[in-house]
Amino acid sequence: MLAAGVIGAVLAGVAGAQPLDKVTFGTNWVAQAEHGGFYQALADGTYRRYGLDVTIVPGGPQVNNRILLPVGKLDFFMSANTLQAFDAVAQNVPTVVVAAMFQKDPQVLIAHPGQGVERFADLKRLTLFVSKEGMASYFQWLKAEFGFSDQQVKPYTFNAQPFLADKRSAMQGYLTSEPFAIERQSRIRPLVFLLADQGFASYSTLIETRRDLVENKPGLVQRFVDASVVGWATYLHGDPSAGNALIKKQNPEMSDELIAYGIAQMKQHGLVDSGDAATLGIGAMTDARMATFFAAMVRAGVIKPNLDFRRAYTLQFVNKRVGLDLRSNNP
Repeated sequence: MLAAGVIGAVLAGVAGAQPLDKVTFGTNWVAQAEHGGFYQALADGTYRRYGLDVTIVPGGPQVNNRILLPVGKLDFFMSANTLQAFDAVAQNVPTVVVAAMFQKDPQVLIAHPGQGVERFADLKRLTLFVSKEGMASYFQWLKAEFGFSDQQVKPYTFNAQPFLADKRSAMQGYLTSEPFAIERQSRIRPLVFLLADQGFASYSTLIETRRDLVENKPGLVQRFVDASVVGWATYLHGDPSAGNALIKKQNPEMSDELIAYGIAQMKQHGLVDSGDAATLGIGAMTDARMATFFAAMVRAGVIKPNLDFRRAYTLQFVNKRVGLDLRSNNP
């Protein structure tokens, strides 16, 4: 297999000889380090070298990019987790996952130090601040797998103050953001439990597209996936400055300190290139992993057992070892 750099050079010649394919890619939130590989591929010219003129359309509190994908307003969308892909099948939405950039979902539970919480199961003794979305998804898994209880939950409104005021509590968050904010705000280093490390096997930061695009333009889909993979490999194992500059341009409220924290957490916990991605390349997915997560969600009552979950994704565009040379050259 050609190294990513060689492929990029070949494609650069192709891109220079013919018009670039225009592509719109919607994210599910404002620009941040957790989207860094995509911004890197745009900022450093990787997408252009793969023959693509990419426009990234950021999400946000008042923006729902997900609904723009099936109606053709976007070509690709960055979904948060595997459950959204399962739901698309259940709702007969004609979309499909073509890559999973995060091998681990960044969802965490955060607790106070010095409260006798030494292992994950100790969280069952605490009040938990969980959002409505969390209650409908991962908390059902916590109940089924670990015996957590609805009675210990209070609504999480994306405000850390109730958690900070109650030391006998824990709150939901993302590995790459809330622990940072809590430490800066309270000057305490919270305990952080990554659900993925406890067996929550959802992929995250998945690339979705429409089924008609997969069927009619598989080459374009492949180029977008491969270029995004190279962008992520460069962002994490090379110089991320181009991507970071574009992130801050798109989201002026994003600080250098928070970006650096996010990158460090992604590396330390292997969000992007652990597991199958270590050998198959960033974006990797497997049938076995999907089946395992589906079975867990059925046990938790989140998904109906008769759902044809295999329609939620395709392995056609991943597991090709793209970008592994970039990681080996920049450990």
